[in-house]
Amino acid sequence: MTKHSYDKEFKEQAVQYYLDNKDHMTMNEISKNLGIGASTLHKWIKLFTETGEFGRASGNFASDKDKEIARLKRQLRDAEGAIEVLKKSIGILSK
Repeated sequence: MTKHSYDKEFKEQAVQYYLDNKDHMTMNEISKNLGIGASTLHKWIKLFTETGEFGRASGNFASDKDKEIARLKRQLRDAEGAIEVLKKSIGILSK
């Protein structure tokens, strides 16, 4: 299954379409018309009604910059861990 990425404008339009049509269409009908899953639409509606905007659900990063910083921090932590393992290995092998 392919993971789709939708821009903020599409999400806003989808939520607005839902709000405009929810009285005479089901969520499944609306999501089918939009070409997205009902659970995806439900998630966008919930996110929009709770926050008034669309943040990033994955990792809850405010921007791509924050996401990249978190990725680099993970990469640094992993590299530091690998260095520690190598130091211990050298200590064991040198005995």
